[in-house]
Amino acid sequence: MKTVIDSKNELVINKSHFITLYYRVDNLIDVNEKLKKVKLEYKDATHYCYAYIVDNNIKASDDGEPSGTAGLPILNILKKENLDHVLCIVIRYFGGIKLGAGGLVRAYSNAAKNGLKIKDLQKGFLIRISFDYSKIKEIDYLLNESIIVNKDFFETPIYDINITIDNFNKIKDKLNKISKVKIINEIYM
Repeated sequence: MKTVIDSKNELVINKSHFITLYYRVDNLIDVNEKLKKVKLEYKDATHYCYAYIVDNNIKASDDGEPSGTAGLPILNILKKENLDHVLCIVIRYFGGIKLGAGGLVRAYSNAAKNGLKIKDLQKGFLIRISFDYSKIKEIDYLLNESIIVNKDFFETPIYDINITIDNFNKIKDKLNKISKVKIINEIYM
């Protein structure tokens, strides 16, 4: 499976300004949060057309553009590239020149293609570890290829980590010797 690297791209077609934003998303809550944030950041835009694929959840929105001219072309690009856990938003600032249905389809397709940066999607875990303060340097060294999502420092440090299955298997024995490890859930990275 493949997903995207978060990215931004801009394109001008017949005085209309198109801004393409790609996000890797884990669930529909992420999708809704990203859409809200984008609408606040680009609040004077004319349209916020988008498409997403998150597991079996698939949706496309034309956001006021003629039916099938924006969201569906974006979704077709996502499907063609066999992407998952992806949200693509194409923001349009209308430039005063109507593009027609065919022109809109081409514009949104090109906008979606131009901003696309693909990466392989890997299975992983969200894990939580707790350990003695004396082990911080050793833990940080072991986790150098992982993404530390959260660090809390109470009686003992607690880290929440996104780690690929391969990396977890490489360090799990060492990690179990110096910390308490709990797998919270399986994720895609």
